[in-house]
Amino acid sequence: MEFNKVVGILGIGLIGGSMALGLRKSGWAKECIGIDTHRPNQKRALELGLIDRLLPLEEALQVIDVLIIATPVDNLVEQLPKILDQFNEKQIVIEVGSTKSPIYEALKNHPRRKQFVSTHPMAGTEFSGPEAAIDGLFEGKRCVICDQELSDPDAEKTIESLYQDGLHMNLIYMDSISHDVHTAYISHISHICSFALANTVLEKEKDEKRIFELASTGFESTVRLAKSSPETWIQIFHQNQENLMDVLDEYINTLLKYKGLMLSGSYEKLKEELAKANDIGRILNRK
Repeated sequence: MEFNKVVGILGIGLIGGSMALGLRKSGWAKECIGIDTHRPNQKRALELGLIDRLLPLEEALQVIDVLIIATPVDNLVEQLPKILDQFNEKQIVIEVGSTKSPIYEALKNHPRRKQFVSTHPMAGTEFSGPEAAIDGLFEGKRCVICDQELSDPDAEKTIESLYQDGLHMNLIYMDSISHDVHTAYISHISHICSFALANTVLEKEKDEKRIFELASTGFESTVRLAKSSPETWIQIFHQNQENLMDVLDEYINTLLKYKGLMLSGSYEKLKEELAKANDIGRILNRK
């Protein structure tokens, strides 16, 4: 696979900026061109050396080989068809959002659908903006490629190389519907529960000094995701609402079960439930 691609990045924040750093460092991209409608982000991305130069979208489309769209998910449904309309037959576009079904529906009948590859690099932090970009963020992590049969084989191979050779990620494959179900069960529920826990603590504990003094690593790790961007996550929750409602119902039922066991004094039974939860370690510790 030939490297030295010219890569355009629309949305220069945590994910887009980190991808730019990784692709330039590995040599997969000979140039990363920033495309960002948010003027402070454009200036900061240049100052931080995340990108080589900035261009308006129309000019960037004249020179890039691959376009990465790393904007909030609500924008993708509107942006992608319009951008594909302007592509030549050799260009490839990917997006890195956390929901896939709305994009699948928006592009399924587009004449240039084969030049699009749907991807979700499973990496990130609770921070946002160009300053949040991290060198090596994706190394050893997994990236999901969705609906691979709908993409041109050569386009897919190029994007597989981007993630494997450029960012050193491991690939897995799913259809869009399955992706949205599984991310709701694992990723999206984690975020909404972290937001809810943070709000619960803020509501009950009015002494901020005590929160600061008594918060241990356990509390910090549990509410870390509550520092994530509400603008980003409200769009994900909305787009994946049906699947998220399903897993939220199960989570609420589990909490009510725990509460009932405590009220009835059934602590041995509660201990059994907690022991069941320990099995998550066996899954997460697989090599």
